[in-house]
Amino acid sequence: MGLKEGTRSVRLAKVIGLVGLVGVAATGCSGREVLNFGWPQGVTPQADRMRELWTWSTVAALAVGVIVWGLMLWPVVFHRKKGEELPRQTQYNLPLEIVYTIVPFAIIAVLFYFTATTENYVNAKTAKPDLTVNVTAFQWNWEFDYPDAKAPDGHAVATVGSSSEIPLLVVPTGKTIRYNLRSTDVIHSFFIPDFNFKRDVFPSPEKNNQDSSFENSVDKQGSFVGRCAELCGTYHSAMNFEVRALSPELFDRYLQLRTQTNPQTAQPYTAAEALATMNCGELCTPHAVTTQPFNTDRTARQATR
Repeated sequence: MGLKEGTRSVRLAKVIGLVGLVGVAATGCSGREVLNFGWPQGVTPQADRMRELWTWSTVAALAVGVIVWGLMLWPVVFHRKKGEELPRQTQYNLPLEIVYTIVPFAIIAVLFYFTATTENYVNAKTAKPDLTVNVTAFQWNWEFDYPDAKAPDGHAVATVGSSSEIPLLVVPTGKTIRYNLRSTDVIHSFFIPDFNFKRDVFPSPEKNNQDSSFENSVDKQGSFVGRCAELCGTYHSAMNFEVRALSPELFDRYLQLRTQTNPQTAQPYTAAEALATMNCGELCTPHAVTTQPFNTDRTARQATR
C-alpha cells in the first residue's frame, strides 16, 4: 500500500512539474521576464527598486501559495476514505492556532516595511538636484522649460510641441533631475513607461493638496516615449512626448546651444535645431522616434501661467 502511494505521489509531482513547465513556456516570456514576474525593465534606479519589491513580494506570495496548496493536497492524496471508521477527531490545537495567527501578521509586517521603504525611496527629494525641469501640461500638449538656463531673449529655455513635432524633453544620464508638474486646464498625468512611474498633473496642485514634483535619474542613454495617462479630452490618446536621455557631456552641449542664437534663423535654437547641430548620431535625431504627432492644431493654445 505504501509503495503504491509513493508511486502515485511521484507521478503527481511529475504532472505538476510538467504543467508548470508548459505554462512558463506558453507565455513566450524571456528568462528575465519570467524572473521579473512580468514587471517591465526600467531605466531609473527608482524603477529598479520597485521591480525588486514586486519580484520578492511575488516570491513570498508563491511560497505561501505552495504551502497552502500542499496543505490542501496532502489530505486529498494521503487521507482519502479507507473505511467506515472515522479518524481521530481533534477539536483544538492551540500551538497550531498561535502559529497561523502570528505568521500572517509577520508576513504583513515585513511586506509593509519593504513597501514603505521603497515608496520613501521613490518619492525622496534632494536639497539641490542637478537639474530642474518645469513640466506644463495643457490640452493637448506639453511644455518643458529649464528655469536655470536662459535663452538669448531672457526667458527660460523651453520646448513646446507643435502640429508637426512631438515635444522633446532632453535630460542628462546619471544626474538627479527634479520635475515640477503643473496643468493649466484639466487634470493630466505625466507617464513615462520606461520610468515605471506616473504622477497626475493638477491645476493649482497646492490647493488640491498634491505633491507636484518628484525626482529621479536616468541610467542609460536613449529615447523613451512619454504619455498623458489621465483622460483629458478629445485628443488625450495622442498627447505624447519623448524623453531624450544624453550623456552629461552631450547634454551640456545641448543646453549651451539652447542658450545661444541660431545664426541661420537669428532666433534662439529650438530643441530640434540644437540636436541636429550636435550631429551625434541616433541620440541627436532632431525629431521624436518613439511616437508621432497627431493631425490637429497643437499650437492653438499655449501654456500660460
